[in-house]
Amino acid sequence: MTLAGTLAACSDGTGDSTSGREIGYDQELPEAWVGPPGTSREEYDDSPEQPFQDVATSPLSTFASDVDTASYSNMRRQLRQGVAPEGVRIEELVNYFDYDYPAPAPDADDPFTVTTQVADAPWAPGHQLAMIGVQATQVRPTSRGNNVVFLLDVSGSMGQPNKLPLLAESFALLVEQLDEDDTVSIVTYAGSDEVLASGVRGDRHDELVRTLRSLRAGGSTGGAQGLRTAYELATEHFVEGGNNRVVLATDGDFNVGPSTPAELTELIEEHARTGVYVSVLGFGMGNLKDSTMEAIADHGNGNYAYVDTLDEARKVLVDKFDATMFVVAQDLKVQVELNPATVGRYRLLGYDNRRLEDEEFADDTKDAGDVGAGHSVTAFYELVPPGEGDAATDLTYQDVRQDVRTGTSSDFFTVHVRYKRPGAAESTEVVVAAGADAWTDRPSADFLFASAVAEFGLAVTRSEHAGDADPRRARGRAAAALGEDRYGLRAEFVELVDRYQEIAA
Repeated sequence: MTLAGTLAACSDGTGDSTSGREIGYDQELPEAWVGPPGTSREEYDDSPEQPFQDVATSPLSTFASDVDTASYSNMRRQLRQGVAPEGVRIEELVNYFDYDYPAPAPDADDPFTVTTQVADAPWAPGHQLAMIGVQATQVRPTSRGNNVVFLLDVSGSMGQPNKLPLLAESFALLVEQLDEDDTVSIVTYAGSDEVLASGVRGDRHDELVRTLRSLRAGGSTGGAQGLRTAYELATEHFVEGGNNRVVLATDGDFNVGPSTPAELTELIEEHARTGVYVSVLGFGMGNLKDSTMEAIADHGNGNYAYVDTLDEARKVLVDKFDATMFVVAQDLKVQVELNPATVGRYRLLGYDNRRLEDEEFADDTKDAGDVGAGHSVTAFYELVPPGEGDAATDLTYQDVRQDVRTGTSSDFFTVHVRYKRPGAAESTEVVVAAGADAWTDRPSADFLFASAVAEFGLAVTRSEHAGDADPRRARGRAAAALGEDRYGLRAEFVELVDRYQEIAA
């Protein structure tokens, strides 16, 4: 997916035709605003899902890491509204939750660990399910300050209770995480952009919160100039070796104005190369441009979250502050080599718009996902055991002479991970084999819960490769694997499955 493709489809804004901040809001902000679904102009990426691949002809599977979580919270919003979910990305459902993967030691050579586990596939008798977990270190890569620019959409389309009011209170939570070593700038955009704060010290909480709560919505949506202004402020207050980031908050109704999509793509990628990243927070419903916001975050070396409640804002901007703000591994790519002696066919679940060509794995000019401090990345492969007549080619697990023969290794697969240290131009590779001991008939609670989320995703998306994926079975498995559930998110998932079944019925 390219940013040009998604931005070209965006509308020119809705709501009040005047410019400026005009529509106020009640300070009594509800935790979750749920209203009847209206006429939807929402836009989602429709990348085709991956079919099963034959290990003999396609032994490698390559994809870019994804730490976005927007799809899950957006699905939650839709289910609470009583509508069938759109834009469901299975990997984002799975990666919304924390898992108890072992973290690397503070002085480890690489800033992440790789964990594998293989068990029976719950929805496909005779198949196996492989879980791969990449856990990033909790250690921040720098002690330098934050240079953060809030780029806030105050156009007319934001004048709803679950948009601008929630946006203001969400960023107020972020402000509370900052101190005297940080700087904050605030740029708003509607018909034109306006600088409300420039390089304000991060411990001036009251001043910054007052500015946020004074926001009013009105006008068209001209985001391109606002983005340029935000980058100018980020450059002006740049902290060498620190966290320099633009945080864009919008419903995605992002008119590129005088710029072409290609020019905007170039602008975002140019600043990403200088160390100014852009993350995206989505708000609202009805005209959510999910595909656009995901693309902006991808090109800007940032992450994309959807904020449907103040609790979600707290999760992203407070509980996951380091993971959202501090990158520990750039351009992280995963390549899995399957062993034909143990696997005949396979399928990667999700990551449909994150798949890479195999040769792009070692190409350091190819952009991929960035992983923040404490983030984890989880991927599932559905594996089909080998059958008669499976051919083979020459790789780690296969030997080519005059005839093609499968090797004798009992491994399921080998995981190759490439990443760059922040600011580096060349990547480092980590290799981890999933041997026969990766198999278990007593999978961990994390495996059980994450596989339940994946199974639910297969059912919700009506995947043609879903086997007999069943929300009821997924619910039972999830309910039995809640674990500590510190924030109640796993229990909430069980409730969402119940809600889905009510809607489906």
